[in-house]
Amino acid sequence: MADLSSRNPDWWRQAVIYQVYPRSFADTDGDGLGDLKGIAQRLNHLAALGVDALWLSPFYPSELADGGYDVADHRDVDPRLGTLDDFDALVAEAHRLGLKVVVDVVPNHTSHLHPWFQEALRAAPGSPARDRYVFRPGRGAHGELPPTDWQSVFGGSAWRRTADGEWYLHLFAPEQPDLNWDNEEVRADFRTTLRFWSDRGVDGFRVDVAHGLAKDLTEPLRDVGGIGATGEDALPRVPAGSHPYWDRDEVHEIYRDWRKIFDAYTPPRTAVAEAWVPGARRALYARPDELGQAFNFEYLEAGWDAGELRQVITDSLATARAAGASATWVLSNHDVVRHASRLMLPPGTDPGAWLLSGGTAPAVDQQAGLRRARAATLLMLALPGSAYLYQGEELGLPEVADLPTEVLQDPIWEQTGHVRKGRDGCRVPLPWTTTGPSYGFGPGGAWLPQPPSFASYAVEAQDGAEGSALELYRTALRLRRKLLDGERLTWTPDAPAGVLDFTRSAAWRCVTNLTGAPVPLPAGETLLTSTPLSGTGTLPPDTTVWLA
Repeated sequence: MADLSSRNPDWWRQAVIYQVYPRSFADTDGDGLGDLKGIAQRLNHLAALGVDALWLSPFYPSELADGGYDVADHRDVDPRLGTLDDFDALVAEAHRLGLKVVVDVVPNHTSHLHPWFQEALRAAPGSPARDRYVFRPGRGAHGELPPTDWQSVFGGSAWRRTADGEWYLHLFAPEQPDLNWDNEEVRADFRTTLRFWSDRGVDGFRVDVAHGLAKDLTEPLRDVGGIGATGEDALPRVPAGSHPYWDRDEVHEIYRDWRKIFDAYTPPRTAVAEAWVPGARRALYARPDELGQAFNFEYLEAGWDAGELRQVITDSLATARAAGASATWVLSNHDVVRHASRLMLPPGTDPGAWLLSGGTAPAVDQQAGLRRARAATLLMLALPGSAYLYQGEELGLPEVADLPTEVLQDPIWEQTGHVRKGRDGCRVPLPWTTTGPSYGFGPGGAWLPQPPSFASYAVEAQDGAEGSALELYRTALRLRRKLLDGERLTWTPDAPAGVLDFTRSAAWRCVTNLTGAPVPLPAGETLLTSTPLSGTGTLPPDTTVWLA
């Protein structure tokens, strides 16, 4: 069994980490936004669930131009969410309950309200204040054209012109100017930030846009032309490490420097990279002398297909092993359609177009989606490595695809000219009770409207209910902790087509039926199933079983 004790430096290798999106978790003051006190009051839910750690998405001062990832101060708490004292109390309560705390660090950009950027706007071109960011003169006879053809991930040009005619880089929203990581003052400030939170008891960091910090800023800046602009689409078409602003080789020097800070603590602080890069490149971020772990987005993006999933699992384990890391597995997060809905979309469906249709083209059978999501969860939790859960998936929450456009908050909606609806549907606040103005989220309403169906998904409705999604997660996590043994799996050679079948140890075998028909149930003691078995000696479609 894995040792997840407080002093174990390897606690993260097979941990289950629960992502909390603070503004949507629990609200104590009735303003409709979740807050740190709300998280602290609900930590018993996480302890009872059986996770090892919680990861806090940004809670820093922000105007919410990008859901909190536009950070105005990397070493403080947004007053709407609480205070540093509230943060300290949250960490203390988490540690009392045996939970680790991981926080987001957002090093690629700041908010445009950050004091540094405000100083840069007041300063002259070529000034030290502007050198902390990426300012350049425009092209064209009067500098009226952007410096390059670089595109924002959220849509449109990645350059915004200032009042004095210069342009600044924003690979995301215009309210998120990119930092210049060639500037030593920027590097020193983030060293201070890492120590600041580590000294307050934080156990680890999730590094946002980890592949974006280093940029080729040599003059003249080069266009990307036809190679693509948004990371994972562009990278395969250029020599590895040579894209102008994604996944450059120089970024690893930054993380080797950070590792020295992490290792100065006992136990060392952990880190995981959000790096949208191919597997072989992802392994570089996960090396022991860098961040140590990286998110595996190939698994999240894989379809409900046995052959595709087996290949992704095999490749991911090999990639992690080559880096000396453990693999990571995730099915949902704050940026993607919840998997209880996504896994039911026919192959080739564009999730963005599906969201634009309000979830009607095609319509998704929510009960079938929940069945498939439960099977996917048990499969994921049986894999060697760390599992990252997103708040609400333990309730089986579907995507809220039919949010009215007038309530949307995600900048993607406006920046794409209403072509992409954005990520609000997976960020709708959690239901805790079956009644109330926001189903127990807070004493008032919620910053995004919850559908009436959320009442049946509430914690109150599922707590102690046999067969509920919540009880399935609790049982699975309790069993998983007992069954963990090593970080390898062995595929069963004679598994039927469309079935994933592997053993983790003599005491643990996982079988998932991804076909549309029942398949023979292998011999062994049934430990847990994602849906009830029929008693006919078969494993139903879209079902996972754990066997001893």
